[in-house]
Amino acid sequence: MTPVSEIAKRYANALFDLADEQGLLDTVAGDLARIISAVDESTDLQRVLRSPVLDRDAQGKALKAILEAMEVSELTRNFVGLIAQNRRLFALTAMIDGFLSELARRRGEITAEVTAAKPLTDAQIKSLQDTLQNSIGGKVTVAPQVDPGLIGGLIVRVGSQMVDTSLRTQLNKMQLAMKGAS
Repeated sequence: MTPVSEIAKRYANALFDLADEQGLLDTVAGDLARIISAVDESTDLQRVLRSPVLDRDAQGKALKAILEAMEVSELTRNFVGLIAQNRRLFALTAMIDGFLSELARRRGEITAEVTAAKPLTDAQIKSLQDTLQNSIGGKVTVAPQVDPGLIGGLIVRVGSQMVDTSLRTQLNKMQLAMKGAS
C-alpha cells in the first residue's frame, strides 16, 4: 500500500466511524459525493488541494468558503478543515473514495464505474443501474464518468470485469483487422 493510500485509509475510517456514531453516514456520503464532483469539475479547486505553494491557512480558508457555499454538514466541514490543517489535502479524493467504498461494502453494494462520451441523464443512469442489478443480482451503484474520446458507447467496469462497447474501441478493432487483411 502506498503512503497516500495508507493515510487516506486511516482518515476515511476515522470519518466513517464518526459519521456512523452520529447517524450521519448518508449525509456525509452525499457531502463527499458533491465534493468529488466539484473537484472533478474545477481545475482551480484541484490546484488548491494539491498546491505546495499555498499555506495551510489559505487552503483552509478557501475550502471553508467553498464548503459553506455547498452547505455541507458540520462534520464534513470539520473533517476537511482538519485535513487542511494537517496538510493532507493532496489525499482528499482518496479519502473520499475510501469512505464511499467502505459504506458500499458494509451495505453490500457493488459499484459500477461507467464511462461515457458525454454525461448520462438520470434516466439513463437508472436504466443502466436496473440492468446491472438484474445481471449481477445485487444492489449496484453507478459511478458515471465522462471521456469525450470514446466518441460513443460505454465502458462499464464492475470489480475486475470490464465491458467496452465504445466506438473508439470498435474503430481500433476494425483498424487492426484491416491491417491484418492487407
